[in-house]
Amino acid sequence: MVPLAEKLRPQKLEDFVGQEHIIGIGKPLNELLARKKISSMIFWGPPGSGKTSLARLIANYIEADFIPYSAAIGSIVEVKKIISKAAQDKGFFQKETVLFIDEIHRFNKAQQDAFLPFVENGTIILIGATTENPGFSIIAPLISRSRVYKLEALNDKQIEQIIARAVKEYPDTTWDKESLALIVLHANGDARFAINAVELSAAIHKKVSLKAMEKILQQKNILYDKKGDAHYDTISAFIKSMRGGEPDATLHYLARMIKAGEDPVFIARRMVIFASEDIGNARPNALVLAVAAMDAVKMIGMPESQLILAQVATYLATAPKSIASTAGISAALKDLEIERLGPIPLQLRNPANKVMKGFDYGKGHIRYPWLEEQKTGRKIKQQYLPDNLKDRKYYQPEWE
Repeated sequence: MVPLAEKLRPQKLEDFVGQEHIIGIGKPLNELLARKKISSMIFWGPPGSGKTSLARLIANYIEADFIPYSAAIGSIVEVKKIISKAAQDKGFFQKETVLFIDEIHRFNKAQQDAFLPFVENGTIILIGATTENPGFSIIAPLISRSRVYKLEALNDKQIEQIIARAVKEYPDTTWDKESLALIVLHANGDARFAINAVELSAAIHKKVSLKAMEKILQQKNILYDKKGDAHYDTISAFIKSMRGGEPDATLHYLARMIKAGEDPVFIARRMVIFASEDIGNARPNALVLAVAAMDAVKMIGMPESQLILAQVATYLATAPKSIASTAGISAALKDLEIERLGPIPLQLRNPANKVMKGFDYGKGHIRYPWLEEQKTGRKIKQQYLPDNLKDRKYYQPEWE
């Protein structure tokens, strides 16, 4: 039996839902298809955004053989066999071959290198699909020989359109309006998830109520790969929300990470860094609280640790901010790279023996200048930085 998702794949470009920014009238891919001038490309986008369907459409438009392949389960040896046949088809029959590699990021550098000569000489039209940033997961030579198109998650209206097509395949089944709305909510922009939800509910019920759909769906579909873009984008949004003093946004992104099963110690560790980097001496106890939170999370575990994370995250978000120490150490490190490493002033050196004392190590140093100031009532001025940097100001309290 053909899965519903396969039956609903569009056969014409006008039936494709979403991605108007690349396939709409006058847009890049639309123009290329109109001229049937297709070269290798990379589709980068979340699950259910139409990467496979679009690749199939392209093959149809240029009347090419479409060979789907998954990098997750296949090997480069099998790919080479496909390429060998593609070369024969092109040579004898002038037939193009679109080799669609799903999850192409799973191929390592050496495996990706193997495609280069065949992409370059036109033996195959390679279409790679990836949910990960191709700038990190695909080798530069392959990207330079391909067009990269970024696909977006579908919006709610587009998901509704796909669901409307799906339910027509089951004329003997009816769905409450609320049950279909729940699919839209849970799909979170993933067309495949929505189609599968319709297919599963039709297999179980003749009349699908909201309650029945709640049992089927159980948990909202959340795009979050602990090693992928969603992971880094979410933690970035979390930190920037704290930095911007927005506790509500902070809790939203924290909730996303908790719901997706992110390691709570990872979240706590980033909060420790934030307490020092962004709050610093404007409220020094923020670092103490963040470290205590990380220790508590390690001891307690989830789900209770979410309370600790929420408490400290909102504290950090609403605390006064300072980058004085952060900017100061950055400036000091930069000077080490661009300035001469001047000798430490003699009065600061350790006079550990008579020889050192003979060379004036420690001579004239006032150990407790603050105490001397109290006694004499005058400001004590000593040089602490090397001569070439003696006027540098790394720590600027006005940044508090």
